[in-house]
Amino acid sequence: MDDIYIGNTAIGDGRKPYIIAELSGNHGGSLERALEIIESAALTGADAVKFQTYRPDTITIKSDRSEFMIKDPSSLWNGRTLYDLYEEAHTPWAWHEPMFKKARSLGMEVFSSPFDLTAVDFLESLDVAAYKIASLELTDVQLIKKVAETNKPIIMSTGGASLGDIEKAVDVARKNGATQIILLKCTSAYPAAPEDANLKSMPSLGTMFGCHFGLSDHTLGVAGSLASIALGASVIEKHFIDDKSHDTVDSAFSLDQAEFTYLVEQAAIVWKSLGSAVIKSSASEATSVLHKRSIYVVNDIHVGDEFTYENLKSIRPGNGLAVEFFDDFIGNKAAVSIDAGTPLSWGHLGILSHKQ
Repeated sequence: MDDIYIGNTAIGDGRKPYIIAELSGNHGGSLERALEIIESAALTGADAVKFQTYRPDTITIKSDRSEFMIKDPSSLWNGRTLYDLYEEAHTPWAWHEPMFKKARSLGMEVFSSPFDLTAVDFLESLDVAAYKIASLELTDVQLIKKVAETNKPIIMSTGGASLGDIEKAVDVARKNGATQIILLKCTSAYPAAPEDANLKSMPSLGTMFGCHFGLSDHTLGVAGSLASIALGASVIEKHFIDDKSHDTVDSAFSLDQAEFTYLVEQAAIVWKSLGSAVIKSSASEATSVLHKRSIYVVNDIHVGDEFTYENLKSIRPGNGLAVEFFDDFIGNKAAVSIDAGTPLSWGHLGILSHKQ
């Protein structure tokens, strides 16, 4: 697959995972807090910070009817109306420009998840480098078509999606100009249980749809994100807040600055550790190899003496003949006198090599 570029950063082809800090509603309704969180994200080493672009009225309607209520005892937002939740969590459009400016000034790429067609037009005015399609918008073919027509990279989360949903989304995107698509395995629960993460399905996304793939991780901690690297994740997205003492709609399952820094650092180490599939010794092992066992003379031997298990021994270091040749010497006579502590060689039998 071809590389994908978000801004000037190439993604895929075995490169270090691209790590995205998702701001979501962690700003708590304050632009000042949003800018502080962006500054904190930059300190973690994150590659990008991502927002969500919608208004409550573009994602739902204000209603107390049952179907507009969150009714899930396991949810952080159980009992709230959708409108109330999105009113609290949304990022006002007027904040976007200063937030984008702040992120870019700190050397991070910045983009967003649009939730309706007007949001795409707005984000285009800010010259976003990429788009994210949220899991529950994966079936919004009008939105995907609009985003694809921008010819920008598209990251699609697949939480709650069937194979048919994913196939349709990718097909719509490609038919409308998208050539750079990344599919993220996602579990649409907040937080998600580790046993529901199903990370092993990630490579299947890449194989089945011919896309780069990664993880939008809603589990607590960083274990799932780090494990995804070993499975080939090109992108990792985690919710981020600078300080969990600020109680926001997403703070309970977000990483704070110390945790996100740890994720970035450990992700680099895990990625480096993957190395190559070729079985070989590394350059750093050259010294250790010298300490493999080999055959040494451990008692003085005179010309004509027989080689025995008493005067030869398999020991470290590895300067003598390989241990596999031990029995080629036993019972044969020494061609020369040999001092104890001498590494054994074929010359001690009076031949140049064992092939003679």
